Amino acid sequence: MTVRILSALVALLIVIPIFFTGGILYTLGVVVLAMGALKEYLDMKETKKELPMLIKLLSYLFVPLILLTVQVDENSLMTIDFRILSGLFLVLLLPMVLFHERKIYSINDACYVTAGVLFLSFSLSYLLTYYNLNRNILIYLFLITAGTDTYALFTGMLIGKHKLLEVVSPKKTWEGFFGGSIVGTFISVMFYRTVINPDVVLSNIVIVSLFLTVIGQLGDLFFSAIKRYYDKKDFSNIMPGHGGILDRLDSIIFVMLAYSLFITLI
Repeated sequence: MTVRILSALVALLIVIPIFFTGGILYTLGVVVLAMGALKEYLDMKETKKELPMLIKLLSYLFVPLILLTVQVDENSLMTIDFRILSGLFLVLLLPMVLFHERKIYSINDACYVTAGVLFLSFSLSYLLTYYNLNRNILIYLFLITAGTDTYALFTGMLIGKHKLLEVVSPKKTWEGFFGGSIVGTFISVMFYRTVINPDVVLSNIVIVSLFLTVIGQLGDLFFSAIKRYYDKKDFSNIMPGHGGILDRLDSIIFVMLAYSLFITLI
């Protein structure tokens, strides 16, 4: 537990100054974060099968291209240069034919890599979008995941008896699920009404925040299922006691995606 706490403190000492400085430093930080997330995603695949170096290099090229060209307006309508998408599909899917050998680069490999590049770049682009709209929105979303994850852990340790989805995440319990959702909702609603919009309809923000706590925990389980499939505990050990970038971003990725459904309603 001591290692976990110290590791979290070091991460916060790095992230918080970058977050509040903003500008090019923040944008660069998001790009580095996305590249690191992609590396963990590809490394997970390579625990079972090595990918061609060319494919990996092209994947790293397209993440910042997509991340920095995606534009989202205040209504959460997303636009992207379709030439970039066309190039992505061409350079990551066609090599499946050019390599000829399934053991080198198969249709499963091509779909895994392409889906990962698209999913991570699109979802993490919201770190830039919401920041530019109102960085307090990002704080609200991070409070949802942090509050939910923390109190799901504590509640599960104290009173957890009924397994949530043991085949995917053996330590998670229904008690932790509900405890985390309640506290995560309370903390985030208080922040939203105090800092972002005091006039928001209470029932609306409570329902949205509660929904997002659930989505965040399902996102956690989604990435846990990937790790379980590849027989790995963490995506990496970049943060001792916490795992890797994707181990820390698993919930917020899905929470940011889900929030886009409600941004015009609250």
